[in-house]
Amino acid sequence: MFSIARTVDAYVPAQSPTEISSLNVGDTVYNGDLVVSSSKIRKVPLIYHPEYLIEDLKDSQYNDFITAIASGSVQTPIDAITGGNISRSGYATGFNGPGMIVINNGKLDVTPPGTFVWGFKTPYTTAVKTAKGINIVTQNKIVKSVSASDISNNTVPSIYVTDSALKQWYNDSEIGDSIALDYSLTSINDGRNNIDPNQIETELSNYTKEYMLEYPSGAPVMIYNGASNQNVVGTGNSVLGYYAQYNNVLREENARTFVKGWNNTVIPPHTWATGKDDVTFTGVYDASVGGYPSHGACPPGRALRAAVMEAGCPLPSGMSSGFLSVTISVNPSSGIKVYNPTDYPLKIVIWTVGSGTSMQIFAKAIQYTP
Repeated sequence: MFSIARTVDAYVPAQSPTEISSLNVGDTVYNGDLVVSSSKIRKVPLIYHPEYLIEDLKDSQYNDFITAIASGSVQTPIDAITGGNISRSGYATGFNGPGMIVINNGKLDVTPPGTFVWGFKTPYTTAVKTAKGINIVTQNKIVKSVSASDISNNTVPSIYVTDSALKQWYNDSEIGDSIALDYSLTSINDGRNNIDPNQIETELSNYTKEYMLEYPSGAPVMIYNGASNQNVVGTGNSVLGYYAQYNNVLREENARTFVKGWNNTVIPPHTWATGKDDVTFTGVYDASVGGYPSHGACPPGRALRAAVMEAGCPLPSGMSSGFLSVTISVNPSSGIKVYNPTDYPLKIVIWTVGSGTSMQIFAKAIQYTP
């Protein structure tokens, strides 16, 4: 029996790590998550691996110990087929933040996150207009159809689109048009699997979800920031100023809206980012253009531009290098893009001091480093 067991052990292919994993390789896990399905682990002849009985006793696996004695076969100890960040009981251990299921040297393991982990806000569930209402589509599959008269947040739940906004979109859209109802995080920088809305809700921090609520589709979103240092690498300032030809009350309102739209925006390394898209600017009549531009955005725009360019960023898209810093045709928040060419994330902090036309605007670009 010993000879047969040795022969079988030598010629039977080792068990694939993916067979024993309770999750997919590339999935996000946290310290304490169960990552091994013990019931899927192969048993081997006890006569060839009597030492596994000792491992059962160490792991308090008394049922397996008794079964092994009675049947002559014993379960392979978890730590013989898994890496160092999986405990003897099959749980992820030994790290902080969002780890990732991996295969290392033929063993199932969990790798800790790098210092910075980020992904991109991507539509996951959409509403598509039809002749009679809408189809709710998740990952290219229709999961529900709703008649036009029944459209509401009760029948079409979404934390991203309000009931009134959904109905307005339906009234203004054409058949075949779509609107995003929920989002996932994709193209994550360390190559891990996409993180779907349920995982965002249950596994990521509230900060991540709140950040996603404020920024447009396609925006980069930091999932994990393990930096230990924050350094100011760029500053800027300006004053709102007085212009008799414009409504200065509305200009101040737009300046404050600009600040709200850009404050606390984080731009990962080698990535574009915009301001928030949940802010609304007010049109200020301008006789010279015969329209209602968002006047008042240029003073805080100059402060932002100075801070990010001092930090090493190029001139942001949607901005000019002159006194009128914001291109008149773009939204001053979601229509401006700042590119971070550095190897570390940048955080924009922008605020106001005072009020009225003498209101001052200050901006800082803060760099996170390990």
